[in-house]
Amino acid sequence: MLVLHYTGMRDATAALDRLCDPAARVSAHYLVEEDGTIWRLVPESRRAFHAGVSCWEGERDLNSVSIGVEIVNPGHEWGYRPFAEAQMAAVERLCREILQRHPIPGHRVVGHADIAPERKTDPGELFDWPRLAGAGIGIWPEPSAVPSSGPVDHTQALADLATIGYCLAAETPAITAFQRRFRPARIDGVIDNQTAARLNEVQAAFARSRGSGISSGSPSG
Repeated sequence: MLVLHYTGMRDATAALDRLCDPAARVSAHYLVEEDGTIWRLVPESRRAFHAGVSCWEGERDLNSVSIGVEIVNPGHEWGYRPFAEAQMAAVERLCREILQRHPIPGHRVVGHADIAPERKTDPGELFDWPRLAGAGIGIWPEPSAVPSSGPVDHTQALADLATIGYCLAAETPAITAFQRRFRPARIDGVIDNQTAARLNEVQAAFARSRGSGISSGSPSG
C-alpha cells in the first residue's frame, strides 16, 4: 500500500524533528516540504510507524504492508491550507518513483483518513487526488452519475463503501472520510442521493482496478 498523510504540525521543522525522534515512536518513509524538498527518513524495505490503528479491505497491520509519505501542512488543527504547486509536483514525482519500484495497485493508494476514519482527516479535502490519478497514482473517477431523486438505498451505499475498502466499525466516520476524498463539496457523514451515486461510481472504478491487475489509476477510473 501507499499511504499519504499531512503532518498536521505548525511547520516542517517540528514535523521532521518528531519523525526523527525515537521516543515519539512515529515515523514515515518520506517527508515532502512545501517547497518540494523530499526527505527520505526510513528505507522502503523497513517498517515505518505511520498508519497506527487502521484498517483497509479488512487488513489491519498496515504498517507492515505500506509505504508512508508525510506531506507538510499544518492541517485542520493549525490552519489547513491548499498544498503548494512545488509540493504537489514533488509528491507526484515521488509517488511515481515508488510505484515503479513496487507493484502497488491503484485501489491500495489511500489517504490516512481512508484507513483510520475515526481518528484522522488527512491529507484532507484540499488534497489534489484528481491530479495524482491523472499521473497514474491512485483512483479518481470523474463524477458523472446523475443522482436519483428517490429514497437512498442505504444498504447498497454501505455495501459500496465496504467494497471500496473502507472498514465500517463506525459508519459515519467512514462516510465522512469517503466524502473528504471523493466528494469534498459536502463533508457531513450523511448518505444523501449524491453521495450514494458517488459511492457507486467509485466502487465500480475500484472494482475495475482489482479486476485488471493494473498498478495505477486514471481520471476515468
